[in-house]
Amino acid sequence: METFIHQLVAGLANGGIYASIALALVMIHQSTHQLNFAQGEMAMFSTFIAWALMKAGLGFWTAFFVTAVASFVMGMAVERVVIRPLGQRSHLALVVVFIGLLLIFNSVAGWIWGYDVRPFPSPFPDTRILGGFATAHQAGSIFITMLLVVGLYAFFRYTPLGLAMRAAAQNPVSSRLVGVRVDFMLGLGWGLAAAIGAVAGMMVAHVLFLEPNMLGAAILYGFAAALVGGINNPWGAVAGGFLLGAVENLLGTYVIGDDMKLTLALVIIVTVLTFKPAGIFGVHHIRRV
Repeated sequence: METFIHQLVAGLANGGIYASIALALVMIHQSTHQLNFAQGEMAMFSTFIAWALMKAGLGFWTAFFVTAVASFVMGMAVERVVIRPLGQRSHLALVVVFIGLLLIFNSVAGWIWGYDVRPFPSPFPDTRILGGFATAHQAGSIFITMLLVVGLYAFFRYTPLGLAMRAAAQNPVSSRLVGVRVDFMLGLGWGLAAAIGAVAGMMVAHVLFLEPNMLGAAILYGFAAALVGGINNPWGAVAGGFLLGAVENLLGTYVIGDDMKLTLALVIIVTVLTFKPAGIFGVHHIRRV
């Protein structure tokens, strides 16, 4: 029983990371109806920025907030320079651009910092809590994920800027008619997604260690979490992340083994797309034509 609880808590901690990545993917999708395949590499690049800042002498939390702001600006810049000029190009063109961004961020990170595996510090003490079933880092990662979710909910629900972003994503034509700067709102969506991805990267780097390919597998789990919960539902994507983390860890421990965990994520993606494309908490949108 103790082993089961330990694996469950560890899975929920991993699920918090998947939930953060899924949340970033949902932010992009809600803002632009696109899926950013380079989200993981952008998060990895931001994590390297945080590592460089800490090497320069900044404390963890100072580097954390500076990196989040820098990532926000980077996300807005990518949308303005790369995505916006594409306009209403085909989905295939956008997919090619996203894959190009993925390779660019990966290569530039390797060129600047190299491909050596580096340890990344944790802001939490190296102790076990909750009766020894969880580490302080695992509990802290879950707490930060939930703090992000609550903060985003309050932003979109109660602030004029958040309401304008929701309107721009749902009906850009009508939003322009009432004076909403739709292009700027889309850029904000990219910026928020990049900042959320940076937080996920900084939380997971302590566990995976820092190197340019560290989020190659985690982004697949993020996609799976977003699809399970609902790609158009931020709360659903977060729930999907925690659910996926728990199920993956328990099945990996007791049924399929650790080597098959990544395959499990791919199976979940294919299954959800086949039988319930909107996800567990997703909503079908019906358009009159």
